[in-house]
Amino acid sequence: MTNHRVTNRGSILFAAGLLAYVLGGPNASGQSALPLVFQDDFSDGSARWETTDAGSWTLTNKDGRSAWGINKRKSDYQPKVRSPHNIALVQDLNLIETIIEFDVKSTRDTGNHRDCCVFFQYQDPEHFYYVHLGAKPDPRSGQIMIVDGAPRRALTTNKQSVPWDGQWHHVKLERYPASGKIAVFFDNMKKPLMEAHNKTFTSGRVGIGSFDDMNDFSNVKIYGQRASTER
Repeated sequence: MTNHRVTNRGSILFAAGLLAYVLGGPNASGQSALPLVFQDDFSDGSARWETTDAGSWTLTNKDGRSAWGINKRKSDYQPKVRSPHNIALVQDLNLIETIIEFDVKSTRDTGNHRDCCVFFQYQDPEHFYYVHLGAKPDPRSGQIMIVDGAPRRALTTNKQSVPWDGQWHHVKLERYPASGKIAVFFDNMKKPLMEAHNKTFTSGRVGIGSFDDMNDFSNVKIYGQRASTER
């Protein structure tokens, strides 16, 4: 009887995990149903990343924590269409379903301009999604955005501010192309700060950065399903 119950429980957990993977979300234990495909705490440098402006990024180590951060607001990279200036993408990682989480700290008080960006389904400099975690949202900031051959456009009408300060915060971004779901979490990992649905891009690269502000990043973890074209 005991073995039968254990077997049934295992089957239920497996089915729950499979359903979560298909629908997009955590498994029965609350963890990502997607495999871990990348992680970096920057203790060994930043060689696994590609940036739009290498001179804008600096490695640091303070209080035992390694970090990689943006050291200036004015980047040498000027995109063709209105979109973020400081972008760092993981090299050789092209994903369909995507979850990225990391620690981030704003390192300069720019008031309402404080921001952090998460990039995903990145095709090229003129085609990608990003989340703009702006201190004071408006139609062009503090939203889930799309760049599709034209200046960035909001997919949300978010009015929730992001409580930036000089402390570390935790961010998570979830992307499930089959349903079109995009959700971003800030500190509270149970309730999304913003959510949208869009199916324009179904795979692409993943990254971190800022529109034109300064942040440190640490403890990056990426879960996902690799695109079939990736080797």
